[in-house]
Amino acid sequence: MNIAILGAGAWGSALAISLSQAHEVALWARAAQDCEALARSRTSRYLPRCPIPPSVRIEPSLENAARAELVVVATATAGLRPVCEALARSAPAPRLLWACKGFESDSRELPHEIVAQALPRAQHVGALSGPSFALEVARGQPTALVLASHDARFARATAVALNSPRLRVYSSADLRGVELGGAVKNVIAIAAGISDGLELGRNARAALVTRGLAEIVRLGVALGGQVETFMGLAGLGDLVLTCTGELSRNREVGMRLAQGRTLEQALAELGHVAEGVHSARAVRELARAHGVEMPITDAVCAVIFEGLGPRAAVERLLTRDPRPE
Repeated sequence: MNIAILGAGAWGSALAISLSQAHEVALWARAAQDCEALARSRTSRYLPRCPIPPSVRIEPSLENAARAELVVVATATAGLRPVCEALARSAPAPRLLWACKGFESDSRELPHEIVAQALPRAQHVGALSGPSFALEVARGQPTALVLASHDARFARATAVALNSPRLRVYSSADLRGVELGGAVKNVIAIAAGISDGLELGRNARAALVTRGLAEIVRLGVALGGQVETFMGLAGLGDLVLTCTGELSRNREVGMRLAQGRTLEQALAELGHVAEGVHSARAVRELARAHGVEMPITDAVCAVIFEGLGPRAAVERLLTRDPRPE
């Protein structure tokens, strides 16, 4: 298959490295100087020890890249809309996947809603999600993903085409559930990072992961997702990885907040996008609008937006009235 990957950050570069073993891959970066640097060094600055194979074509033209059989947008969620709007001018109906997770900060919309507005004529579209650190994918370490689309046939066929021994790809028709799992787990991971930064122990982290999953399920089902989705790769799997893995950006933000950094300092030191920060308000607003109780999400929002101290936020959670699980 001829595949274009739009976005040459860590995740886009990792997908290019992995998929190039069985497919023709073109990698596009928005900035011309980034394309030039990639073509010259064959290494992304986000994955400095993972060379991009010579078979990956570095493509400076979005129009040329978009002629592929399958287009994968691997930008942050904030970049999804402008890339899709640019695609609409050059390739109005591509077969499209997006590999970003979270809500758009201004509109509070999920990726599939953004794509529907920016590329209204595209029929075969879906999300690529699941527990996946870019570095491990680039190294060829075993990873399992889920490809979700409202078009179940497209999801199955594309998952089969992308599947490989090191990158297992499963299909799902629950697009909204897969996207919600990928968005809300980032918020919970900030809480897990706060817990770890305060050195509260593994028991506390396990409790946060478990109760965080309960929050994801409650909100996801209220918004039309399927319970089974949240027990799978895009739910439990991604949540466990993001809350426990040392490569987790959202967990790292939480740890830095617990160590006394401001949000601005934590993000500046991180040097990468942490989607949980952008998604937290949207998750809280959706929960309130649908009458869903999400105390961990509320606590994270209080820390990052309202100035509540991390230790005080934990105390607030610990002193809630006991209730049946």
